[in-house]
Amino acid sequence: MKREELKAMGLTDEQVESVMAKNGAEVAALNTQITTLQSEKSQLENDKKVITKEKEDKEKAIADLQKNSISKDEYDKKIKEIEDNAKKENEDYIMDEKTKAVNLTDEGSRKAEDTFHIDNLYDINNTALVHHINQALRANYAMSLDVDYVVQDGEVVIVDQFTGRLMKGRAFSDGLHQAIEAKEGVKIQQETKTLATITFQNFFRMYNKIAGMTGTAKTEEEEFRNIYNMFVIQIPTNKPVIREDATDLLYPGKSGKYNAIVSEIERRHKTGQPVLVGTIAIETSELLSKMLTKKKIPHEVLNAKNHAREAEIIAHAGEKGAVTIATNMAGRGTDIKLGEGVKELGGLCVIGSERHESRRIDNQLRGRSGRQGDPGFTQFYVSFEDDLLVRFGSDKYRGMLNNLGFTGDMVIQNKMFSKTVESAQRKVEGNNFDIRKQLLNYDDVMNNQREIIYAKRNEILDNDSIHENILNDFKDYITDIVNSHLVESNKLKENDYSEILEAVNENLLRKYRINLSEINGKHPSEVIDIIYENALKDYEEKLEDIPEEVRNEFEKAISLRVIDNYWMEHISTMTHLRDGIGLRGYANTSPLQAYTMEGYQLFDEMLARINKDISVYLLKSEIRQNIERKQVAKNTVTNDSKDHAKVQKKSTKVGRNDLCPCGSGKKYKNCCGK
Repeated sequence: MKREELKAMGLTDEQVESVMAKNGAEVAALNTQITTLQSEKSQLENDKKVITKEKEDKEKAIADLQKNSISKDEYDKKIKEIEDNAKKENEDYIMDEKTKAVNLTDEGSRKAEDTFHIDNLYDINNTALVHHINQALRANYAMSLDVDYVVQDGEVVIVDQFTGRLMKGRAFSDGLHQAIEAKEGVKIQQETKTLATITFQNFFRMYNKIAGMTGTAKTEEEEFRNIYNMFVIQIPTNKPVIREDATDLLYPGKSGKYNAIVSEIERRHKTGQPVLVGTIAIETSELLSKMLTKKKIPHEVLNAKNHAREAEIIAHAGEKGAVTIATNMAGRGTDIKLGEGVKELGGLCVIGSERHESRRIDNQLRGRSGRQGDPGFTQFYVSFEDDLLVRFGSDKYRGMLNNLGFTGDMVIQNKMFSKTVESAQRKVEGNNFDIRKQLLNYDDVMNNQREIIYAKRNEILDNDSIHENILNDFKDYITDIVNSHLVESNKLKENDYSEILEAVNENLLRKYRINLSEINGKHPSEVIDIIYENALKDYEEKLEDIPEEVRNEFEKAISLRVIDNYWMEHISTMTHLRDGIGLRGYANTSPLQAYTMEGYQLFDEMLARINKDISVYLLKSEIRQNIERKQVAKNTVTNDSKDHAKVQKKSTKVGRNDLCPCGSGKKYKNCCGK
């Protein structure tokens, strides 16, 4: 209402002003409310547009997926076709890509039985044959030339999968190396005999203090902590890292990936920026080399085949216009120095041709660039055909992309897929760690036995005389003979005395043999004392005219030979036990527990046999003045040093029917002359 209308109603000026002020406030409030509602309306309309757009996009995506997807029946049909084709291609064997294990199928087993003219391939008597067949299959289908090994100077040389370097003098175990040699048509070397064995973990745990420094230990932190009780501490770089680490590029297949790598190298080479291409396998580096040669791009190749030029190649890898293709051995232990004007071009460009199964190796490759605060660029190129993604990659993403028509030279750059690759790497690292940890648990059993054996050997080697120990061995062996007849009680039966006499008179005693009347009816401890006294008389009479130094050498030589022979045999026995102990899990038995119990039983039996043989050899053999210690087995050179000392041959010729000079008591032709 207006002021005039209020006055006409008889209101005073004061009342008119009060009414007008109240009405003004209400109008202002209403106006504010209207403005707010209009704003909310506008926001709702915008939200509606966004929701509508999202709905349309989703409907379009669903329509595209439906268009490119197949029904469950069609999917099952395609999977069956793939499996049938795989069976046709490999009807005799099956290879596990993840473990690289190769095993015969039923058809393959049948063919093997026909070939070797046997009824049942998996009969216990054919265990060795099955082992050889499986190793031959691994050599031919799981082990690749120029990846796992190279052939050099007519020999198979192992390639270290982590460093890319040749491991001369090393050989695959369990006949695998010989199978590879047969595959490559080179001379088959005799399989080496294991003289001693220990895991790296137990070797390092022999030290009271362990420490180290490396730039790539963070990914192995869990293993360091669990195995060695070592903690990984990261120390910041002295200069900030300004290197650009680009997201991985994902390709459907290897061909598209390699073409993209070559194109990127060509582009950067034109600008003068140096490029280092990291590969996993020798065959990959040589393939990329051929592709670059066709493009007439000058480059250097560094792998296990030409590692002698490593220093020269790395010295020039950071220069302007340089292109270097290298396995993961490139530049370890040194920095690639940038040439003049390279910093202005962006520094060293590192291209990874595929992801390694260990993140540590990838980090080492990245670390070749951006050293000491220099600029740099790194990027990995991966494909669904890479071994890592074939073995451990996600089939979900692969199937989804295939349905969307992700083929040919198409590329995806997405952090989601990079995380998929890292997840696959973590799976591999976890599997490898579990394998090493399980191996360590088993080696702990062997390590305890190893300490006992080597303590016994060290005692022999360190002491001038072991005569008292030898007498104790006599007593222990005699005690074992007598106690073996105490089955039901601590008393000996009538026939036990004759059996004990037969054993000691045949194996131990020469001149002072025992009659049944001397021990018949006596307590077992008395029987032990009588036999021991007679054995001691025999032995002391044999040593009567022998110089003390000759006697000591005689006792040491016999003891060491017996211990080493049995220890090498025990190593082989424990290895075979471990190979098959996993089957105990099917009977709800802990394989490790079974291995521990049976291993110690075998160890105790070995110690008893050692005491027996030492006693028998010393008491029955003849002592010669020219006694000397001999190697139980020939030493195998594990490096290519030409200065390795050769074993000296004896100048004195020994007749085949003469007693062996080692002191065993056997003829030379039946002992060292075999």
